[in-house]
Amino acid sequence: MNTTKSESIYSEAVQYIPGGVNSPVRAFKSVGLNPIFVDHAKGSRLYDVDGNEYIDYICSWGPLMLGHSNEEVLSGVEDIIRRGTSYGVPTEIEVKMAKLICQAYDSIEMVRMVNSGTEATMSALRVARAYTKRNKILKFEGCYHGHSDALLVKSGSGTITYGVPTSPGVPADVVKDTLVCRYNDLDSVKQIFEEHGQDIAAVIVEPVAGNMGVVAGKKEFLQGLRDITNEYKSVLIFDEVITGFRLAYGGAGEHYGIKADMTCLGKIIGAGLPVGAYGGKKEIMDMVSPVGPVYQAGTLSGNPLAMYMGYKNISILKDNQNIYKELEEKAIRLENGLKENLKKLNIEGTVNRAGSLVCLFFANGPIENYEDVMKCDVEKFNIYFKELIERGILLAPTQFEAMFLSNAHTNEDIDYTIKSSYEAMKIAFNK
Repeated sequence: MNTTKSESIYSEAVQYIPGGVNSPVRAFKSVGLNPIFVDHAKGSRLYDVDGNEYIDYICSWGPLMLGHSNEEVLSGVEDIIRRGTSYGVPTEIEVKMAKLICQAYDSIEMVRMVNSGTEATMSALRVARAYTKRNKILKFEGCYHGHSDALLVKSGSGTITYGVPTSPGVPADVVKDTLVCRYNDLDSVKQIFEEHGQDIAAVIVEPVAGNMGVVAGKKEFLQGLRDITNEYKSVLIFDEVITGFRLAYGGAGEHYGIKADMTCLGKIIGAGLPVGAYGGKKEIMDMVSPVGPVYQAGTLSGNPLAMYMGYKNISILKDNQNIYKELEEKAIRLENGLKENLKKLNIEGTVNRAGSLVCLFFANGPIENYEDVMKCDVEKFNIYFKELIERGILLAPTQFEAMFLSNAHTNEDIDYTIKSSYEAMKIAFNK
């Protein structure tokens, strides 16, 4: 595989951009490679500047459920661009988009557009604190909610602990009110609420964790969170930046039959353009300025280009919900193929799947929380990744991310991926 042009661009990029990339995982550093640089993409395929072709399972980290450069989504976008990309005053498409989201999600009565998932979670927590007049928040180890200071924490050696900053530049005082529990461990949540329940403003959780691979929340765990937050009058926040409109048209709330107080969205509601949103019960959202006292603003929030693209994307999903069935069937085909490869080669591994999200862990299962994920053989994954990219299969360059399927992936794509996976596993494990 020729990467001459990508290497040349990268050597220049590191002179002007930290690490040569604008988001750490793009650096391919964890798999011991330099990044490829993309030229264009179409359907299930991505093409780099050197002319290499890949079956893409990153799909912009999830929003491209219809594949790259979908003609129906793109139709009419040129007219929007000619009219103007940003005004700083309201447009009708923002209202149409908000209405569509509220109709899709039982848990969202009002919604505020922002520009990223990080903004969405940060703002939702601010509103929850104001609404409850409490300061503490509870999150779960291995769940990523963006890079705002109060959420860049992990747990210590015990099951339950106060947060410790995981990034320099985050003062300890900023995370002193952030509590951390083990994912899928309801007993740890009950214990911490017994001690701090009257001070906990909100519990924020990924219903399906997508940043430690794919680890689905158990129904009884998520229902338990709903029950506990109801009992203590804390706000339950579902972070659906990854699962929103992907796990089901109504998101994780529809999938699990659990109604959160607030929901955070991103990625897919802009069809891959920079976007985010947070919403929930009207009485909570009425805390947001200019109606209420909680200040949150953004010049580019609800910009017409992202709103138009997102509206088209979600409208297609609304009118063609058989897409969800087709995506799940493809994901099951991939899941079963990967499991069969592990079995044939007698390799220790686990395949987790939630809807159209799939992850292969090189560790014995079950994989249900961050501690389980940390048992993975990362060195073997790195070899596996390199062998797959040589065969034209592009995964996220880390063991700890999901494979995202799109409706543009064909059964032939998946079968080739399974075949290539078998070959890559053989080499990684010297079979």
